Amino acid sequence: MTDSLQGPVRVLALAAATAATTLLAPLAHAADPWPNHVIKFVVPFTAGGANDLVARAGAEAVSKRIGQPVVIENRPGAGGVVGADYVAKSKPDGYTFLVGAVGTVTNGLIRPKMPYQPDDLVPVGLIAVSPSVIVASPSLPVNNVSELVAYSKKQGGVPFATAGSGSTPHFVEEMLKEKGADLTVVPYKSGSESITAVIGGQVAATSEASIVVLPQIKAGKLKALGATWDKHMPAAPNIPTTAEQGLPEVRIGHWAGIFAPKGTDPAIVKRVNAELTAGMQNTEIRERLIQNGIEPAGGSVESFVAFIKSERDRLGRIAKNAHMSAE
Repeated sequence: MTDSLQGPVRVLALAAATAATTLLAPLAHAADPWPNHVIKFVVPFTAGGANDLVARAGAEAVSKRIGQPVVIENRPGAGGVVGADYVAKSKPDGYTFLVGAVGTVTNGLIRPKMPYQPDDLVPVGLIAVSPSVIVASPSLPVNNVSELVAYSKKQGGVPFATAGSGSTPHFVEEMLKEKGADLTVVPYKSGSESITAVIGGQVAATSEASIVVLPQIKAGKLKALGATWDKHMPAAPNIPTTAEQGLPEVRIGHWAGIFAPKGTDPAIVKRVNAELTAGMQNTEIRERLIQNGIEPAGGSVESFVAFIKSERDRLGRIAKNAHMSAE
């Protein structure tokens, strides 16, 4: 090869090599095994609440299994809509998930306009469930849910606090009304405000997550009438379920589950589900939740999908009959 041609040949060879490297770089990156960096769990509520506590337990469980950090990001607002919308519109790359609650199902039932569609969030797995415990002031002359129903009818109505329209306590109140209770909704901005109102005597009763009410029950500031899930709480085994009191239809839980943006690789969805289910068997994590009245869950993707559909159908009927709407 003549010296006059060696220069151009070298230039072309270098250009070809550079082009090949440029083309292969995205492929190499795409081939990187998931996960290769931090994963984010978005909690659509403020830090410190029941959903946040369960989310952190779930994040810890998954992180221990996959060997990557799973961080919590709180994005509260509009009853969980703000955080859910953020995840629904996030890149479906397996690094952003929502830790949703009942509102993930019910918001679309009571709000005329939603910034995302229900199928924009893909169910991944159920983390845990906390029953909603129906509580009353210790001075109220009732000792169980059936007696509350009878007492409310005899009194011609009693005030029942909720954490706002479409909240879990609101659904409990409507379920009780379907069983004959005469209750008047008194909406507050949060469950903690509702509890304070019951303790202070402003309202007769309410229903809230076990983690919120158990300390107050143990302190004698609230009277437990019944738990709205189908299992006894090891942390409070003496609180009967509503089903045991002949009211199986009064059933709802403060559950928390993982959702992914639509379009997330199904293999990643199944992997997260599998690691969550296995991770929730961790003894330390389980004991931490159980002592707060929270039941660790897990289970397959399919079982969580079925659960979400069942809750949407069941609660949708109640919301429609009660003419629930976002405030």
